[in-house]
Amino acid sequence: MPAPSRRAVLGAIGLAATGGVAGCLDAVPTGAGRIDDDGLPASAVATTSFRGGLHRRGVYPDATVPAEPRVAWTLRDVNTGDHTAAKASPVTTPEGDIVVPGDTGDVRRVTPAGEVVWTAAVEETKRGIHGTPTVANGTAYVGAYDGALYAFDLATGERFWRRKLGDAIGSSPGYHDGVVYVAVEYYEPSGAMFGVDAVTGEVVWTDRRPTDHPHSTPALDRDAERLVVGSNDGNLYAWTYPELTFAWSFGTGDAIKGPIATYDGSAFFGSWDDHVYRVALDDGTVEWTVETGGMVMSGPAVEVATDTVYIGSHDSRCYALDAGTGDVRWVFDTDGWIIGCPTVAGDTVLVGSYDRTCYALEKRTGEERWAVDGVGFVTSEPTVVDGAVYFTDRASEAFLDGSGGPTGGLYKVEAADGG
Repeated sequence: MPAPSRRAVLGAIGLAATGGVAGCLDAVPTGAGRIDDDGLPASAVATTSFRGGLHRRGVYPDATVPAEPRVAWTLRDVNTGDHTAAKASPVTTPEGDIVVPGDTGDVRRVTPAGEVVWTAAVEETKRGIHGTPTVANGTAYVGAYDGALYAFDLATGERFWRRKLGDAIGSSPGYHDGVVYVAVEYYEPSGAMFGVDAVTGEVVWTDRRPTDHPHSTPALDRDAERLVVGSNDGNLYAWTYPELTFAWSFGTGDAIKGPIATYDGSAFFGSWDDHVYRVALDDGTVEWTVETGGMVMSGPAVEVATDTVYIGSHDSRCYALDAGTGDVRWVFDTDGWIIGCPTVAGDTVLVGSYDRTCYALEKRTGEERWAVDGVGFVTSEPTVVDGAVYFTDRASEAFLDGSGGPTGGLYKVEAADGG
């Protein structure tokens, strides 16, 4: 008798998890062996996730961006809430579609033509979803503000399992070697880091050191053998990998809310103490700090080829910093806070702003190439797929105050000539 396919095993587990009713995973069939990376070595499998991978660098060297843009279409009702945290970012599927969650609690798969393939929902809809999914093994993994981590079938949107981990998840999960890693918040306030079996939804590792609502997205650096995450308590926490024993913590002067990026044996991140940091992954010693004119909730894009870090700040500026020294190479001013993450696509830096605009900047100089307006704050990571740029925004102020403005949406920006 042939072995069951990955999808068959996941489907069976999903049915066992739900039992026809919504809730936590109660039972898992025995004998369902671990399924890792569709049979490929962990280093070879193609996954898509927030910031492009486990290092969270946000750099796509082969991507191309339209020179003259137009908005091809907008999918509304993605974001309708007034919570000011950065909104979830769109991620791509292996087939070139887009998976986008919203603060409504819905997750949608959308084609490049703007057609919705399926819609799935989480159980808490007050704040819904702010974290960005990781796609692996034909599954979209995403956390929600009901404190649960979800696994949805990428082909159909069917829910495979739901694992209640805490009171809220604003972090974006990462996947490696059959385990999904995510930061989880508790009301106390407290929190934890979790590792969850990607197939069964079972918790395989947890550490409750991060406190005060950890919202940060973890990075996993296999070369440096470290898993790192920030927390609202102002600390960066590190564990050895793959052993997952606690290694060290590094304290800043305020909350670390944004994602962590790793490169060249170091972690790069911002803090609400108005600084950007580079910290050694081996022992947690600080290597440099750069002061901005405001809190830093944005996550860094770290480009290996040019040794450059791109990051935004509440001072409304996007900075290009020398990765080795922290020296400022250029600064671009917008008219609003930058709390989302820049994306490096080929020779272009894409970044959204609270001024309701997504900008395309020349990577070497920081000069503006073009700008596309949304209706609300643009706080997602811009995502580039097949030469088009996708981003989401918050609902308009007119919608939020009840006077009838548009809801936040998913935008597709393509070349003005349609090419």
